[in-house]
Amino acid sequence: MSGGVPGTATLGGLRRGRSESATCLLENPRARRGKFSASPVGADTLRADGMVTEVQPNAPRAEPWLALAPMQDITDLPFWRVLRRYGGPDVYFTEYFRVHATSTPERWILDSIVANDTGRPVVAQLIGNDIPALVRTARALQRLPVLGLDFNLGCPAPVVYRKCAGGGLLRDLPRVDAILRALREAVTVKLSVKTRVGFDSAEGFDALLEVLAAHRLDWVTVHGRTVSEMYRSPVRYELIARAAARLPCPVLANGNLHSAGQALEVLAQTGARGLMIGRGAIRNPWLFAQIRARWRGEPAPRPTGRDVLGYLHALWDATAALDLTERSHVQRLKKHLNYIALGVEPSGRFLDGCRRAVSRAELFALWTEFLDHNRPLELAPLALPVGARDVLAGVHT
Repeated sequence: MSGGVPGTATLGGLRRGRSESATCLLENPRARRGKFSASPVGADTLRADGMVTEVQPNAPRAEPWLALAPMQDITDLPFWRVLRRYGGPDVYFTEYFRVHATSTPERWILDSIVANDTGRPVVAQLIGNDIPALVRTARALQRLPVLGLDFNLGCPAPVVYRKCAGGGLLRDLPRVDAILRALREAVTVKLSVKTRVGFDSAEGFDALLEVLAAHRLDWVTVHGRTVSEMYRSPVRYELIARAAARLPCPVLANGNLHSAGQALEVLAQTGARGLMIGRGAIRNPWLFAQIRARWRGEPAPRPTGRDVLGYLHALWDATAALDLTERSHVQRLKKHLNYIALGVEPSGRFLDGCRRAVSRAELFALWTEFLDHNRPLELAPLALPVGARDVLAGVHT
């Protein structure tokens, strides 16, 4: 098994063990937050280097703020480190902390905050509906070196929304209003929300915007689909534009962002202050650098097959853990490969081979077969032949 990215060899242990640094910070009310602490609400925005600066948030030529979307079991510190090699986002969002009456913050997510060495700030995301528990957790997390806290109103997983959390809360706007009121009173760092445009329709989107506008949020990220649409319908960028026009805070556009050209079109169409990118960044880690280059009118990096091959080997190393068997390691990496394969070749052979592989040797041989060349790859999603119930069905639309 290949060696890991420096500092990641104990990832498996961190996911189960006690993080002394993170736990001590949580238990110490005088703990210093670190250099990314926010200044008063509404007074600033972020430069592309992640630092807070006094500028107009919606200045027309301000470089767009680029964020990595929170994705469970993917956007941990080792993945942040890999993305940083290729340019990386301006800010990282953690996997969500599951908050309920008896919850304690997950230690492996705490460690991603405390050990963050990317040079970019981190926003901690919360999911839940128990107001006292959310306030308690928010007060603890803001003692850590975080830029801010983000409340999840968009997760479309049935196991989440059936508990009236994540996107499920969009069916209960009075509860959303109460949660945001309590969090705004408790949170002294940045406070933001990531939301979808509704649960099963966008008819209540205007009412949602009224609720969001009432709580002095520092920014709002809008994924332009409903919860029930998951990832399989066209993104309604016109609704993101409505949010950008009506909310008193900056808006980040989210949903199906897959190329630099398309990203700039979305910025122009929506008037958003920035972009939050998830699956597109898994498939193309150069995407953030490509967007910046296109915005500045500079040549954008064009990865070749061998560049992508190097990226896959970096992911292999980054996802290593002491407690993983080789077979389990292959299975873990398939969460990334599902999305990467969408941009490699159109027949589906590469995707099928990645899914069938059970060993390191099989994976590496397959990667070499398809990627050991110097031809540039666009890494945009292709319409691969997959079944209607496949996890990738419709994600290219």
